[in-house]
Amino acid sequence: MGRELYCQCGYIKLWHGVVISSENSQHLFDWYTFTHILHGLGFFALLSLFGKKLPFHTKLLIAIFLESSWEVFENTEYVINRYREATIALDYYGDSVVNSLGDVFAMIVGFLFAQRYKIWLSLLLFLLIEIALIMIIKDSLLLNIIMLIYPIDAIKLWQAS
Repeated sequence: MGRELYCQCGYIKLWHGVVISSENSQHLFDWYTFTHILHGLGFFALLSLFGKKLPFHTKLLIAIFLESSWEVFENTEYVINRYREATIALDYYGDSVVNSLGDVFAMIVGFLFAQRYKIWLSLLLFLLIEIALIMIIKDSLLLNIIMLIYPIDAIKLWQAS
């Protein structure tokens, strides 16, 4: 799909914390990594609800397949252009392969967390991550979904401020 293996800057950082930059989604982890942890929490909840009889490893493989499928779809020209039109991600040109691998790893972390701890702790973690991301980068998984499906000018203006 033409994705760079890693950042065109010529190196791989473990963490890149500048959201509005050409290096966002190009290194192993960034602020959006936390949204992929939330994917893991959500996938575990859905697979526990609708796949009660499936063994744990099968649920995990399904979650990895779903997350990997999202990573492929997220890096299509359609979604990249949608992000650039509907959000403040004007410099977004897709994830590097390294970043996509980091995102899948983060989903696995979220999935394993949800499997290990009680549901209320997973819900608390979900809320804490959402609130922290909104406060720190003015974005989150839920805001991202809203802006991709039905962009709201007030949110876009707030995020740009």
